[in-house]
Amino acid sequence: MVGGEGAGDPAQCLLRKEIQRGSAHGIEREDNGMDEMISRERMRGDCYRFLSACFCQPRKNVFQEEKLLQNLTKFLHRICPEAALFSVSMEESILKYGNEELLVEYSRLFIGPFGMDAPPYGSVYLDGEKRVMGDSTMEIIRMYRNEGLSGSADDRELPDHVAVELEFMSYLVFEEIKAMEKDDLRAAVEAVEKQERFSGEFLRRWVPPFCERIKENTENGFYTALAQCASTFIVNSRPADLRDAAGKEMPIASR
Repeated sequence: MVGGEGAGDPAQCLLRKEIQRGSAHGIEREDNGMDEMISRERMRGDCYRFLSACFCQPRKNVFQEEKLLQNLTKFLHRICPEAALFSVSMEESILKYGNEELLVEYSRLFIGPFGMDAPPYGSVYLDGEKRVMGDSTMEIIRMYRNEGLSGSADDRELPDHVAVELEFMSYLVFEEIKAMEKDDLRAAVEAVEKQERFSGEFLRRWVPPFCERIKENTENGFYTALAQCASTFIVNSRPADLRDAAGKEMPIASR
């Protein structure tokens, strides 16, 4: 996850495979052509990771030390200006709250103990009957395993937790980037197709109504802005048009 030690608690990433860190601390490539496309995709992947961290147990000091919200805004201005409006609100509103206030609101919205006002699990919205570990969760687990990703006994969150799904999208984006850097168009296109499938079948279907639940059930400015930012980014974010780039610079690597 993004941030320092333990930044992802309690929704630690279930995906036990190294994810390329890229521009997590604001490092960007400014070249033209394919390098520019890679730089843009790297920012998009980082935005998924930053949003994933925001849906984990809040640690205000980590957000500030890592400049997570500032980098989120910086990258969103480049790739999704509609969402940047709300990340600016996240930056401003988090200053109004102490860590304890954020933790109490996080727990009330996403943990309980007497019921969650905004359950952060996809199956609650996709499978009906407000249940977890439904058919959609099983399909997500299959997708993770197909990528060689798995959980461990120490993981405390379900695989369809919003933070885990957002980090999986980040992983798929960085798989695309690795293929692009190797001039392997076939692998890059496959990674893009996986992103579109995962986003279309899962994230775009359930994250907007989940974010509406957050907005309906909180007066906390940070979590209201986070809900607006995440929903706007997921609805509007699209991968690079690799097929257009292929005719210009990127050959299909032989397998």
